[in-house]
Amino acid sequence: MSPVDLLGLGLLGPRTRPGRAVLSGLGIAIGIATMIVVTGLPASGQAALVERLSALGTNTLQAMAQPDVQPPAPLPESAVEMVRRIGPVTGASAVANTHAAVRRNERTEPSGLTALAARLDLPAAIQARVRAGAWLNAATEKFPAVVLGSVAAARLGVTGLPRGAAAPQVVIGDRRFTVVGILDPTPLTPDIDRSVLVGWPAAKSELGFDGHPTVLYVRGEEAQLEAVLDVLAETISPERPGAVTVTRPSDALAAKRATESSFSVLFLALAGVALVIGGIGVANTMVVSVLERRSEIGLRRALGATRGQIRGQFLTESVVLAGAGGVAGTALGLAATVGYAAWQSWPVVIPAGPAGLGAAGAVIIGVLAGVYPCVRAARLTPRAAIS
Repeated sequence: MSPVDLLGLGLLGPRTRPGRAVLSGLGIAIGIATMIVVTGLPASGQAALVERLSALGTNTLQAMAQPDVQPPAPLPESAVEMVRRIGPVTGASAVANTHAAVRRNERTEPSGLTALAARLDLPAAIQARVRAGAWLNAATEKFPAVVLGSVAAARLGVTGLPRGAAAPQVVIGDRRFTVVGILDPTPLTPDIDRSVLVGWPAAKSELGFDGHPTVLYVRGEEAQLEAVLDVLAETISPERPGAVTVTRPSDALAAKRATESSFSVLFLALAGVALVIGGIGVANTMVVSVLERRSEIGLRRALGATRGQIRGQFLTESVVLAGAGGVAGTALGLAATVGYAAWQSWPVVIPAGPAGLGAAGAVIIGVLAGVYPCVRAARLTPRAAIS
């Protein structure tokens, strides 16, 4: 028999029993679709993260004093100037916790927000953007003026700074401060989002700030960032470098994405289970098909069909069922991945392995599922099949 004739015989069962054929391939389709989705979505999310980090800057470091070091070792007041002397450093700034309570007004309870003393060059160091109003300048940093982080603004009920209207005020400690700006979210520095930012001189004169920075933000040449990381603690505190902690904020976001992606292993296992169940369904369908078509098998044997031709017919039918489920599952998985990535505004990334192996894996499952039924069909003698 030619391959075309063999394929025609293999399609005979699915054509005459379409409902059963659809249900048989459904398990395989679900398994392969799940496999593509759980590999494609994390890959797309990872690509979106890489783009996001590239836009935010992966060349940022943070340095702060170890909180549990005894005796306490605050960062020196000259820390920013010392860090700027490191060759690959392209920018540095700092904030300091004033430990002053922040309230909307004198009649409200403390909001739980942090009042930070901030340097004028902070936005450049952390890639911060002003959503409304303006950042502190050489004049406003000396007076009771404040810029709110995005979360702080929402918590204090300051949604904007309309032109021509009186600027809102907040209470820090026991002094009123005028809001001059609101920042956009800063993903690499979430502490800034939950803070109100006061000029360095104003924090000293109005809030009793001692001048020691709490956190340093350092930007450097990305190719040399590891070298900066190695010497940053010693540069900030030559006497006690072990009292300084240095972190890379972009690593935290990458680790978060890696943690989320680890759940893909579980879903891949579930996809494997679905494939196994789908293969069992195909095998069960083929066994039932052999039992129901004994007369057909006997007639074909009586007319001269060989055992090999009978085996080929039912094996082809099994492969057709599984292959159709694989193609449908691949299409469904690709559509789901593309749709979700577009909804999240992610770049679409489809790993070549799962997509390419979808239909191929289904064919392998079809072969394995059809081995027993086709051998059983071929063993039937014409007399036993027709009787």
